[in-house]
Amino acid sequence: MTPPETTLPSRNAGQVEPPAGLLRLEVLQQRSDFLAAARGKRIPTYSFLLQIRDRKDDGPARVGFTCSKKVGNAVARNRAKRRLRELARLALTPKARVGHDYVLVGRANATANHPFPQMILDLDNVLKKQP
Repeated sequence: MTPPETTLPSRNAGQVEPPAGLLRLEVLQQRSDFLAAARGKRIPTYSFLLQIRDRKDDGPARVGFTCSKKVGNAVARNRAKRRLRELARLALTPKARVGHDYVLVGRANATANHPFPQMILDLDNVLKKQP
């Protein structure tokens, strides 16, 4: 026996929300994509470095994350990458441009420890400056 269909109340009553799949960014996985993004525009902040590359196509926006051993041991690198992924989900997804690659690079002693609301503000400010 299957349970009856139920509808969940929407957070934005009366507004149509796009499916969750449309709000996700593709993730960069190939080294060549990271190297190409490294040749693009670089915008530093205190807690991370943002690299932006215009692919000049109509494909979806893509995002990548990287933390070198300078960030710390495996625990510190994983914490930094988790924070960068959440930062991209909250602040980058709604503002990402079609056909662009974004790479968030963690910084030693900053990405894992900087206040998260400040990181969101930093990313918002950086994206406003994006050409």
